[in-house]
Amino acid sequence: MAIFIHGSEQLFHLQSGDSSYIFQIVSGSPAHVYWGKRLIDAPSLPSLFASRKTEDLDRLPLEYPQFGSSDFRSPAYQVRLPDGSRVTELVYQTYRLIKGKPALEGLPFVYAEDDNEVETLEVELADPYSGLSVFLSYSVFTEHNAITRSVRFIHNGSETLYLERALSAVVDFPDSEYDMLYLSGAWTREGQIKRQRVRSGTSLIDSRRGASGHQLNPFLALMDPSATEDIGNVFAMSLVYSGNFQAEAEVDQFDQTRMSIGLNSFDFEWKLEAGTSFQTPEAVLVYSCEGLGGMSRTFHNLYRTRLIRGTFRDARRPVLVNNWEATYFNFNAEIIESIAKTGADLGIDLFVLDDGWFGKRDDDTTSLGDWTEDRKKLPKGLADLAKRVNETGLQFGLWVEPEMISPDSNLYRSHPDWCLHVEGRRRTLTRTQLVLDLSRKDVRDYLYNLLSQLFKSAPISYVKWDMNRNMTEVGSPQWPTDQQKEISHRYMLGLYELLEALIVEFPHILFESCASGGGRFDPGMLYYMPQTWTSDNTDAVSRQKIQYGLSLVYPISTIGAHVSAIPNHQVGRNTPLKTRGDIAMMGTFGYEMDIRTFTEEEKKTVKQQIAQYKQLSPLVQNGDFYRLRSPFEGNETAWMFVSKDKQQAAVFYFRILAENHYVPKRLRLKGLDPKKTYTLEATGEAFGGDVLHEVGIALPLLHGDYVSTSFILFEK
Repeated sequence: MAIFIHGSEQLFHLQSGDSSYIFQIVSGSPAHVYWGKRLIDAPSLPSLFASRKTEDLDRLPLEYPQFGSSDFRSPAYQVRLPDGSRVTELVYQTYRLIKGKPALEGLPFVYAEDDNEVETLEVELADPYSGLSVFLSYSVFTEHNAITRSVRFIHNGSETLYLERALSAVVDFPDSEYDMLYLSGAWTREGQIKRQRVRSGTSLIDSRRGASGHQLNPFLALMDPSATEDIGNVFAMSLVYSGNFQAEAEVDQFDQTRMSIGLNSFDFEWKLEAGTSFQTPEAVLVYSCEGLGGMSRTFHNLYRTRLIRGTFRDARRPVLVNNWEATYFNFNAEIIESIAKTGADLGIDLFVLDDGWFGKRDDDTTSLGDWTEDRKKLPKGLADLAKRVNETGLQFGLWVEPEMISPDSNLYRSHPDWCLHVEGRRRTLTRTQLVLDLSRKDVRDYLYNLLSQLFKSAPISYVKWDMNRNMTEVGSPQWPTDQQKEISHRYMLGLYELLEALIVEFPHILFESCASGGGRFDPGMLYYMPQTWTSDNTDAVSRQKIQYGLSLVYPISTIGAHVSAIPNHQVGRNTPLKTRGDIAMMGTFGYEMDIRTFTEEEKKTVKQQIAQYKQLSPLVQNGDFYRLRSPFEGNETAWMFVSKDKQQAAVFYFRILAENHYVPKRLRLKGLDPKKTYTLEATGEAFGGDVLHEVGIALPLLHGDYVSTSFILFEK
């Protein structure tokens, strides 16, 4: 049993893993009591609210705060009524317990494979004046320090309402002694860790771009100011959604902190007619008393096993070679076949044909929407090319960008109204392309039929699904005037519907999400595609920060990481092949370069890298990940993987710039069994797990800039 309910006190105690989450009904309002280390269940906390003036909601820690009735902090929801007023007052009605975890209609969600692993509490609130009912859903995972929250609005009244704000989760903390941590960045600089003290007023991170975005990730954590990678309390929220979001930390006049996450209320509104409903995306709440490392491992285990689905959730991901940085748009069937043959000799599993294979696509100004082979480059089409690649021993994969349309395309000439646009207004071009209107069923049907035929036309085993621009002129003439603020969210619901149909029809295809790199690296996309192209920046030194930062939330099996050519195409840096390979081991390994140019010595190194990754892939994909040294704090980076049974570990160490007067150093490891003895594979030396934790392992003398080393340990 994970949920305890004390009826006379109207107290709800949720136990998830080693944590507790408690709230109580106070004069009809759900009030937050506690979130933290697991408590023994006992109804001993109601006295907290005994002296509260409940009519003054500004002082009460609320689970789902409203607008207009004495709480002056940011509300969780807001509704516009027929008379133009925005005041509603939700009052507790009842609750119900559900064994397992219900699905969210039309949205991605964390799932349960067995009803015994999750218990769900649904709390019903109602505003009698408007006829609005609100259902707060809490799903409690017994084996994880995680709770999922979402909200369903049902309009039981007779007149139309307009939902202007609908967050997924709010937690009110009784103090403000916290640091806030989040992920910031830009194109080619994703996943940068930002940490700062919370301050009076509101600290907001959000996206208004129609996608979760490169700039800010849908994740926010509050933590003890003294918390580190390994110790201290961390309270985190992650939103399972791929569109406009917001996350806030608001400190009020009483030094209370309100933490919230959900759909961005900017330019959002949803028409609720009588008898209709609205479902918010799901928020995942994670508590850790073991610092950021404990938080990350909870997210990793939960998302890897209960968010990602399908054949490739647990299967080894193929080592691939992508031709983009090798050829860009300039290739033909013979060039592709020669790359595939070289890849087969090196031990590569999969060839991926990137942009330029369709329409008249000799640059990025044309042909998006015309998903038929360019017969000048591929005279016998994709089926013949895939057959030639397969005959080398490699699987065949394909790049597509289905959500976009080029003005210079047959599709646009036939359907100029199919893009997002506002009648009579300029259509902003980014990368000389526009965004198809996925809020329209006819557009979604067209894409499904087209892509379904395409994926059947050749033996395709991998699809890289790209999205290279954000939304502008967000409008759709197909929808009424009073529903234009729904378009961004309806687009995302349409995308999810399309993806669900395709992955069901093609379960054998490994889908990888991409949005100019990490522009849509979020839990929502991982529900449909088990890995994401992390960044268009493939420089190994830049990738240390990018991959390290994203590992705060996302499993290593989701992080697309490749070895690329030098000088690096994005930053011009020359990095040793070994270092590039070691960085790419932290992710779904592959090569993004012309592998035909390797010297014999480089081929030998690459064969060793591929063999090593295939050996380590079960550990990398499914093991526990530990961050040892941060690239955000110095000249060194280190991380390691430990198998669930703690019998095997792999350690990677990187130094950016050479140091003079070098003194031999030791690297202290984490996650091993202190009672076990581990053997260093390279030398046969044996060390106790406690020694490796407290004393560390000696680092070799490394020469030059941008260098790395790695160790493999196994139980003796």
